[in-house]
Amino acid sequence: MAVDPLIELRDVNKHYGQLHVLRNIDLTVGRGEVVVIIGPSGSGKSTLCRTINRLETIESGTITLDGRPLPAEGRELARLRAEVGMVFQSFNLFAHKTVLANVSLAQVKVRKRGKDEAEKRSRELLDRVGLADQADKYPAQLSGGQQQRVAIARALAMSPKALLFDEPTSALDPEMINEVLEVMQQLAAEGMTMVVVTHEMGFARSAANRVVFMADGRIVEDRTPEEFFTAPESERARDFLSKILKH
Repeated sequence: MAVDPLIELRDVNKHYGQLHVLRNIDLTVGRGEVVVIIGPSGSGKSTLCRTINRLETIESGTITLDGRPLPAEGRELARLRAEVGMVFQSFNLFAHKTVLANVSLAQVKVRKRGKDEAEKRSRELLDRVGLADQADKYPAQLSGGQQQRVAIARALAMSPKALLFDEPTSALDPEMINEVLEVMQQLAAEGMTMVVVTHEMGFARSAANRVVFMADGRIVEDRTPEEFFTAPESERARDFLSKILKH
């Protein structure tokens, strides 16, 4: 059990019509923990990730952030989303705004920072993800890996308590994956609380405190990377690993 819980899901259920996507999910993410969620396609990983900042609503159960239940809508929800940053598979940048403006916008609108303060923080964060020299470009002028690093800088700009990553490298060419994973490794090393849905087993092994394996909408295993990768307990996990680690 995590020492200082930041995110807690209790008995969470979610349906899409007849499809039971999340089944009685119990998960605790401690402050400063990196929890990597893996599993076959359609197992509910992304849905689980998206319930934590209420991009997906749930039918039953409770989700709390820092001891407080997730707000339903309105200003409180916008505030929550500032506390829990999200990095998507498709970078979701504003095409008509510069990189600097993309990273600064929500700081001004949601965090109410002054324009100069926001831009100063944006430049610091772009430097941190290795893109200080790209501030005046537009997203279309950047590679996919660069765009995803801008998206990470944008999430960090809100000073979030936690970051959610929903398959952040799956839309990238192989040679760009590492540049994004390196930034994520760095954040993990600095103690950022992270929930990461990914197919990158190397990242799961090296950066995660815990690996959560999902199948058919359930959490099947929740263990340290060492335990999970060397001696998975379930037939389902053994089968998954035998397929994925061959490649």
